[in-house]
Amino acid sequence: MATREATWNYRDRHHERFARTYFRSFGNCVVSSVGVGTYLGDPTDEADEDYHEALVEALESGINVVDTAINYRCQRSERVVGDAITESDVNREAVLVATKGGFVPFDGERPTDPGQFVREEYVDTGLVDPDDLVRGQHCIAPDYIDDQLERSLDNLGLDTVDLYYVHNPETQLETNSQDAVYDQLEDTFVRLEERAADGDLRHYGVASWESFRVGEGADSYLSLPAVVSRARAASDRAGTDSTHLRAVQLPFNVFMADAFTVAAHDGAEGSQSALWFANDAGLDVFTSASIMQGRLATEMPEQVEAKLDGETRAQRAINFARSAPGVTSSLVGMGSPTHVAENVGAGTFEPLGASAFDAVFD
Repeated sequence: MATREATWNYRDRHHERFARTYFRSFGNCVVSSVGVGTYLGDPTDEADEDYHEALVEALESGINVVDTAINYRCQRSERVVGDAITESDVNREAVLVATKGGFVPFDGERPTDPGQFVREEYVDTGLVDPDDLVRGQHCIAPDYIDDQLERSLDNLGLDTVDLYYVHNPETQLETNSQDAVYDQLEDTFVRLEERAADGDLRHYGVASWESFRVGEGADSYLSLPAVVSRARAASDRAGTDSTHLRAVQLPFNVFMADAFTVAAHDGAEGSQSALWFANDAGLDVFTSASIMQGRLATEMPEQVEAKLDGETRAQRAINFARSAPGVTSSLVGMGSPTHVAENVGAGTFEPLGASAFDAVFD
């Protein structure tokens, strides 16, 4: 797993290339504020080769945050991440590796009959109770997540994953009540606390697409304070000294700024946005969709772009995302080596200061 000594050595090796605050604290480690995302792309050998080249280049150029999930590209993204870490000129202990479990993954390719695959692989084997399966593809029950973590460790070729997310728990709200989802999250957090105590993961978190950036009355809403409370209860039940809940992942970019603008989470001084609540609660934030799957490389409001530093629009978009309060790292898809240097280069520019960031929204 990532260690203080190795991440600081990595920082010392690269920091002179980058602007101040490029490397940021994550526990007792330091990590790059630009990270590699591995969501996009087809489950093909050609895409694997591109990802491998891009990941090795990124790791050797100053990015030591890699984010993936077991369902990304039919488990291929996890496998290529593991191979790239092994084959790069970078100490594994210098890299923060994050993955996720929740969506039922295919294996290598999309099957001709996805429903049959899920039934035979997960339901008939007893790994998934049909009552816990939503949309035929999503489950966050403890036994299932336990199994998925084990498969992820095998795919990655690692003994320990640094950050393990419960993936899009709001999906469960399509058929379950909010209280039922919180109850299942707590049960699953207990299992993750136990796996942390066993050394299989260092921290866990929640990765969400909608739940933390919508208003309280929205169908997909989940409360960050409630999630934190359930994690504390899970730690008590598991007998760990303190909760291993450490992070949230959510979309944040120029066009999707709800995590900063929508105050939907009860804090000490009233309702707060997800970003401010996480900041005050000591949760690290990793932003997804930081360049909105490439859209922000070609389109950005002029009044916002004028306030941002960077040689290219993509760099300015990345710097907007990593300027937000509480953000530890902004994830950018790097499925091709073509854009790695540009994305890494965003870190050579200063992000916005707090007052300048606030001014964007005035």
